[in-house]
Amino acid sequence: MDAGMDLLHSSGVELVQYLQLNYKDSQSWFTFISFAADLRNTFFVFFPIWFHLCEAVGVKLIWVAVVGDWLNLIFKWILFGQRPYWWVHETSYYGNSSVPVLEQYPITCETGPGSPSGHAMGSAGVWYVMVTAFLASMLRRGKVNMNNNLCLRAFLWGVFWVIQVCVCVSRVFVATHFPHQVFLGVISGMVVAELFGRIKAIYNATLRQYLKITLFLFSFALGFYLLLKVLGVDLLWSLEKAQRWCARAEWIHIDSTPFASLVRNMGALFGLGLALNSPIYAESCKGKRGRQLSFRLGCIVASLIVLHLFDTVKPPTQREFLFYLLSFCKSAAVPLAAVAIIPFSASQVMNQQEKKIL
Repeated sequence: MDAGMDLLHSSGVELVQYLQLNYKDSQSWFTFISFAADLRNTFFVFFPIWFHLCEAVGVKLIWVAVVGDWLNLIFKWILFGQRPYWWVHETSYYGNSSVPVLEQYPITCETGPGSPSGHAMGSAGVWYVMVTAFLASMLRRGKVNMNNNLCLRAFLWGVFWVIQVCVCVSRVFVATHFPHQVFLGVISGMVVAELFGRIKAIYNATLRQYLKITLFLFSFALGFYLLLKVLGVDLLWSLEKAQRWCARAEWIHIDSTPFASLVRNMGALFGLGLALNSPIYAESCKGKRGRQLSFRLGCIVASLIVLHLFDTVKPPTQREFLFYLLSFCKSAAVPLAAVAIIPFSASQVMNQQEKKIL
């Protein structure tokens, strides 16, 4: 088993070296792809756009992103996946021969286990939801005939796979993941998105149900961690490896730790439940105003601007507990702002303008 994994890892290292040697000039491009594939962009960009265009798709995006990333954390804790940038230094596979030299970048030093890739899993799940939603919308409106339907499907799924390949190559290039880890991430993300396409209960969940599910997901992950800790298995083993083998200490960020992603995701899910069940959401988005295209477009623009400014505010990292608490609050505030506060404010402004005209 170990020999087989060493062979798989070594072939992955060879691919990392090949990409870094032959595509070194594309470093900025690969770095951008990794940044764009971060789940943060789902919450701050894709969600507000889709929610105000089609509420159900926006809700599904959050569920797929949150539950998918939660499953990714559980899989990582179970699979104990290595990462290339530390594996080459710790393996005995190379014996007395020279250890392969892998370049590291500011985004290389992820601190959690490596399998499956969270970027690949998140990107595949989110884009699967968006592509299937767009196709379903076009077919439902009858805007394409059979031939055009085939061409549209081929084009959109072609775009989907180009994006996934770019994300996978990017993660391998920066020596954060082995090829098999990004492949597993893409497949897992698509499976999660497909499953949530069949679950209708998420569109009518009450605040109590959101709260119960949020507490369950958090408690399960924390309980799993503590149980194995008692049994002598430290699920944060990868943090020590990242600290030892990362080329620069400042490239290790607390927001890449497993619990940081868990807290962010729980905050986003709780915030969505709070927003969807708030009276100001019902008043602004469910009435006549919510059906106006100009109102929806205004909410999209306002949400993107406000959330971009909000994202520039980073929780302090000196104290872990405070960082996690503020990360939860910040993540909860994102859907709350996009779904309830901004539409309500926009509705009030438009009402005042209409009264002045009258």
